[in-house]
Amino acid sequence: MKNILGREIPEEYLKGKEVFQGQNYRDNYEFKKDAPKVKAYVAPGGSKVLSSMEEVIEKSGLKDGMTISFHHHFRNGDFVCNMVMDVIQKKGIKDLYVCASSVGAAQSSLVTCIEDGTVTGLSTSGIRDEIGETVSKGKLKTPAYIRSHGGRVRAIETGEVHINVAFIGASTSDIYGNASGKGGKSDCGVLSYATVDAQFADYVVVVTDTLLPAPNFPASIPGIHVDAVLVVDKVGEQSKIATGILRLTQDTRELMIAQYAAECMANTEYFKDGFTFQTGGGGASLAVTRFLKKYMDEKNIKMGWAMGGITEPMIALMKEGYIGKLLNDQAFDVATVQSVHTDPNHFEITVSQYANPFNKGAFVNQLDYVILGALEIDVDFNVNVIQGSNGLLQGAPGGHVDTAAGSKVAIIVTPLVRSRIATIRDKVTSITTPGESIDIVVTDYGIAVNPARKDLIESLSKTNLPLKTIEELRDEAYKIVGKPADIEFDDKIVAVIEYRDGTIIDVARKPKNLN
Repeated sequence: MKNILGREIPEEYLKGKEVFQGQNYRDNYEFKKDAPKVKAYVAPGGSKVLSSMEEVIEKSGLKDGMTISFHHHFRNGDFVCNMVMDVIQKKGIKDLYVCASSVGAAQSSLVTCIEDGTVTGLSTSGIRDEIGETVSKGKLKTPAYIRSHGGRVRAIETGEVHINVAFIGASTSDIYGNASGKGGKSDCGVLSYATVDAQFADYVVVVTDTLLPAPNFPASIPGIHVDAVLVVDKVGEQSKIATGILRLTQDTRELMIAQYAAECMANTEYFKDGFTFQTGGGGASLAVTRFLKKYMDEKNIKMGWAMGGITEPMIALMKEGYIGKLLNDQAFDVATVQSVHTDPNHFEITVSQYANPFNKGAFVNQLDYVILGALEIDVDFNVNVIQGSNGLLQGAPGGHVDTAAGSKVAIIVTPLVRSRIATIRDKVTSITTPGESIDIVVTDYGIAVNPARKDLIESLSKTNLPLKTIEELRDEAYKIVGKPADIEFDDKIVAVIEYRDGTIIDVARKPKNLN
C-alpha cells in the first residue's frame, strides 16, 4: 500500500498499523495509556540494593522473548548496555526486543547479541556505527523500528511497545532508587529519556556508581517506580558525552550557511521579544546560535526560552541575558551538564513534555524556530536523516520529526554538496521528515522556501538573501557533481520508519552486495 508520499509499504507491516497520511492526521487521537505490572514494595526501612548484575537479571524474571530498554544520556561514554548484555548472553537468554532511545558505538555488544539471536528485535531513535551496519546487512531477525524521540514515548505510553525490564544508568541514586543524572563520578546532567521507561516498565533497575544518602532529591527517576538498585564501579564516561557531530565549527562554508539561517529568522514575523528556539547538533546548526545575538541586539529583543539537546553556546547566551530559560531533555556537552546543576533558569524536562505527539501539549508545539540538518532533501522538501549515501543506516531522527512538525518555522541547514554527492536531489533514499513540515532550506548556494509558505516567501523577498527554488538548487548540485545514481537495494526490509504518530512513513531495504 502506498502512503500519502507515494512510498510503498508492504502489507505485512500494516497489521494493526496505518500508512502515513499527513503530519496532522492523528490530531485529537484518543487512547488509553498502557500500565505496568506493579508489585508492592512493603518492607519498612528496606533496601533495594542488589549485589550483582546476575542477581538483578534473576530477580527481574527476564525470560526469552521479553523487551528490555536502555537510554543514551552518556552517549558514546555509556557502559550500562554492554555490562547488561554481557550477563544476558552468558545466561543464554534469547529472542529479546531492545527498546533504546539511541544506539551507537557505546552499545557495540548488541552486534554479537544480534548475530547469535540474543536480540531479535530493535526499536531506536538513532542507529549508527557497527550496529547500523549490522542491521543494514539484514542480520537482525526482524526489521528494526526507527522512531523519533516523541514517537518512542508515544509507542511506550500506548502499549505498542511494552517494556518488561528497564535498565537505567544514573549518575547518583539512594537505596530506594531515587535517581538523578546529576553528581557522582559519571555526571550526565539529566535522565529525560529514561522517565517513560521508569513509569511504564514492569521491572525497573537503576544502575549507578554513586550511592548517596536518602533522599537523593531532586530525583529525575522517583524511587516509587524503581524495583532494584545496582552499584557498579562506573556507569559511564562523561568526557565522551560530546561526540563528533556536536562540534563548534570553524568551517567557512558552514558559518556562511549559519549566517544565512540566522538572517532568515531575523526577517520573519516571529522574530520578536520572547521568541522560542531549538537547534540540532551539526556544525552549521550549532553555529546559528552564535549569529543570533547580532540580530537580537538590532531589534532589542530577547529569546523567551530555548530547548532540546542543550550545548555550550546556549549556556553562554543565557548567561549573557539573551535567553530567559533553557528546557533540557539532553545534555550535549560537559558545560551543559554543569549548568543544569547550578543555574536556576535551566530546567530538566521529560521527553514526553518535549515531543510526545499524544499528550495535551508538548513543548515542540510552542516552538517558533528550529534549525535542523539533513543527509538528503528532495524537491518536495522531504528529508532523510537516517540512510547515508551508501544506503547504510547511520543516522537518527531524534527530535527532527517532532520539532519540524511543531514549530512555526523549520529550517534545514546543509551544504549543497557533501563529499561529492548532491544533498538536494529528485528523490531521497528514505523519508524521515515529510516535506510539509519543512519551511526553509538553507545551503551555501542559496535558500529555498517551501512554496506552501507564501508568508515566508513574501518576507524574505524583501531581503538580499539569495532566494532560489528547490529545483534550482537541485540543478546547481547536479551541475557540480552530476546526478547521483540510485542505490541498488534487495527486497529484504531491514527497518521500518515510523512517523511520530505511529503511522508508517517509509521502509529501509538492505543494500545490494552488502553481506
